[in-house]
Amino acid sequence: MVKFENRVAIVTGAGGGLGRAHALALAERGVAVVVNDVGGVTGGQAVVDEITAAGGTAVADGADITDRAAVDAMVAATVERWGGVDILINNAGILRDKTFAKIELEDFRAVMEVHLMGSVHCTKAVWPHMVEQGYGRILMTTSASGIYGNFGQANYGAAKSALVGLTNVLAIEGARRGIRVNALAPTAATQMTDGLIDAEAAARLGPETIAPGAVYLVSEDAPTGAILGAGAGVFALSKMVEGPAVYLPESERTAEGLAARWAELDDFADLRSHASAFEQTGHYVEVAAAAAQVQQ
Repeated sequence: MVKFENRVAIVTGAGGGLGRAHALALAERGVAVVVNDVGGVTGGQAVVDEITAAGGTAVADGADITDRAAVDAMVAATVERWGGVDILINNAGILRDKTFAKIELEDFRAVMEVHLMGSVHCTKAVWPHMVEQGYGRILMTTSASGIYGNFGQANYGAAKSALVGLTNVLAIEGARRGIRVNALAPTAATQMTDGLIDAEAAARLGPETIAPGAVYLVSEDAPTGAILGAGAGVFALSKMVEGPAVYLPESERTAEGLAARWAELDDFADLRSHASAFEQTGHYVEVAAAAAQVQQ
């Protein structure tokens, strides 16, 4: 049984789409939810009304997550109202799709500000409270555009890839504090994707097909450092992996030597995943030492 015992959650961008689905799913399990959405008295309040009508507990908040002071105030009000904050789902986002050649830097920055810095602001605000209580669950919203790339989404892909890096680091830093941090890579038909997905696909990609992934990743028994893809009721884990570590002796340590061994490097039959950058460094040193010993 996925458990939520007297938990309090903040869900950003929860006035519609994925955020709404996440908020409703958590409230159904007894979680008190802050439904954050810019101008939350409108869209956010409608979701709050849905939750309370079903017997749940929720409050709307209209903080702009790009405004750090507003985010700090939202978190402070949550702690004052309910005594703490246990769950944060960083879901709010915008799109400004154009090819890199045509995009205005203002639009690039806007996407980075909402997706990346908005998530940073919210996470920074809840982090000390989670450290103090020795418990926290944080969910970043990444995307296949950040993991694999997507035409016309340099800004969005850069922000979403950055969130994977943030997840990886915070999962390590939060482990000893009882804080688990994961990332969700949803494929959903929402207001953000209007006109980008055909009607048949959109019918299968409702936000409610993704919410179970979000619920599990912020539950008491959640993993940490996971990147979960979700859409149309399908779920899959993504991992940062690398192929074989190939040692080039000094006599071959040139661009030409690397080119000659490229096929060997590009053989992903033997995959490896590292728990941290430091672990990867240790692996490289071991490979180099073993190769040097063979040459002696």
